[in-house]
Amino acid sequence: MESIINFFGADVFTWLVVPLLIVIARILDVSVGTIRIIMIGKGYRKIAPVLGFVEIFIWILAVSQIMQNLNNIFYYIAYALGYALGTYIGMGIENKLSLGNVVIRVITNKEADELVNALREANYNLTTVDAQGKFGNVKIIFMVSQRHLLDQTIELIEKYNPNAFYSIEDVRYVKEGSLPGGPNPILKNPFKASATMQHKRK
Repeated sequence: MESIINFFGADVFTWLVVPLLIVIARILDVSVGTIRIIMIGKGYRKIAPVLGFVEIFIWILAVSQIMQNLNNIFYYIAYALGYALGTYIGMGIENKLSLGNVVIRVITNKEADELVNALREANYNLTTVDAQGKFGNVKIIFMVSQRHLLDQTIELIEKYNPNAFYSIEDVRYVKEGSLPGGPNPILKNPFKASATMQHKRK
């Protein structure tokens, strides 16, 4: 530590380096914490404790620096800034990972046979219901999709019924065997899955 202080100089280390390290530490631990909370809500209980360990370890490192310098206002600002950035980044990471499942409800007043057949060919288990809408007969389609397949699902809906109304909600738990594509590939091999998803987007 003394060699680092000597390298930067005491003032630079105290007023710039340490606050910057606190910001980085807070970004890391809050990002991990945000993902941990989301995973608990989605039922990934095996991964959540590991993330909790990493989160609290980094948090202790950041807080220990503040406790040693209680009179330095920049440390408090760095702590708060890191928290805000960490929350934002954590939500962004979770969105990129596309964890969990969603339930999709599609309501269409157009004949939906082509859409239903296309979804079933894509291995979606779905339920259709004939109903009465404001302007006449409609068909309601209920199905569950994994979030990392959501763009693909919406493409099918808009291809066959571009004017259909649909809503999407998060689902805490479903039986994986009923979903197209199997478990989220990111949880099995995050590096390979990430590269595959980027290739498909191109």
